[in-house]
Amino acid sequence: MAEQEPTAEQLAAIAASNEEGENAPNYKPPAQKSLQEIQELDKDDESLRKYKEALLGKAAVVADPTAPNVQVTRMTLVCDTAPGPLVLDLTGDLENFRKNPFVLKEGVEYKIKISFKVNKEIVSGLKYVQQSFRKGVKVDKSDYMVGSYGPRPDEEYEFLTTMEESPKGMLARGTYNIKSKFTDDDKHDHLSWEWSLTIKKDWKE
Repeated sequence: MAEQEPTAEQLAAIAASNEEGENAPNYKPPAQKSLQEIQELDKDDESLRKYKEALLGKAAVVADPTAPNVQVTRMTLVCDTAPGPLVLDLTGDLENFRKNPFVLKEGVEYKIKISFKVNKEIVSGLKYVQQSFRKGVKVDKSDYMVGSYGPRPDEEYEFLTTMEESPKGMLARGTYNIKSKFTDDDKHDHLSWEWSLTIKKDWKE
């Protein structure tokens, strides 16, 4: 039996329901300070010194001067029932991701894992933003607060989203185009990429 495609009205209704709650309250981030300025602040405060050591490490950071401060390296769909790994390498060509969609079984639980490095300065309020489109209509938007991180150029950080459930039902099956962005309080676009996800009745049909 052929799968039924959602109508334009149904897609519009889904998009409208997801618009609610998208507008965040006005928030003004604090002024950005360099790593050296932070290390010089309150040097005589022992508790603050220990806190900064925990965040920054004791050793001076030596990073490649040509590298960006934040490098997003991989995105992984973490799904215990998937037959194989679902990984995007974000260090190379980003253009082919839409042409080679992930296949996800309807109704399964999964998380998105973002792997990244901070190379030079502390970055505040990192955020992962994801918008999903079906036939050109935005049907979902998710904002995930990642947090603030100190420079560790030789070590990757990992962020896991909360558990999500893939759409299910005849109308939900099909291909979704997804726009992802890794940003921060200062609205720096550390990386933007597009990828595709195909929801099917089973992993292999």
